[in-house]
Amino acid sequence: MSRVSGKSDDTRLLERIGTRVRARRHELELSQEALADAAGIDRSHMGKIERGERNVTILNLAKIAAALDCDLANLVG
Repeated sequence: MSRVSGKSDDTRLLERIGTRVRARRHELELSQEALADAAGIDRSHMGKIERGERNVTILNLAKIAAALDCDLANLVG
């Protein structure tokens, strides 16, 4: 695990995933609450995912991808 500017690779990956989730949500003009509801995830948890504060499970990420009508790879890749 390397560090640049005090952030680990893991932290940067979580932030990139969160940024992609937020960008796709905005493309679809969904509120964070609407996305959380569609994915079956608590809204506060969704906010933490979007900010890269949570190590989201693959199962929850798959639910989010389905709610965003996109491939899981688009959120991770």
